[in-house]
Amino acid sequence: MKFDVTQTGASATLKIKEKKLDAAIASELKGEFLLLCTPKVESLVVDLANVDFCDSTGLSALLIAERKMKEHGGKVKLVHVHKKVSALLKISMLDRLFEIRASAAK
Repeated sequence: MKFDVTQTGASATLKIKEKKLDAAIASELKGEFLLLCTPKVESLVVDLANVDFCDSTGLSALLIAERKMKEHGGKVKLVHVHKKVSALLKISMLDRLFEIRASAAK
């Protein structure tokens, strides 16, 4: 899986550099989320600008991040969400769980 992580203070950004968020990368992404989602990180931004497809395993990875961040009062923001991925989030009603933004700017 190709990705970049940047941390600034209590905020971390993970930019996924893959077209598909599916079973091929979901397990590695879950592992990365487990490493990132610590009490030191209050805000996790997941940049999905390159992702134009997501399946249930991809959603599962995102849910791991949300669950781990919630354990210590942190938040997950999804940014640059492609139209198809946004539709999947709405159908599965996960758009209510995640903060979805057009960009990483506050």
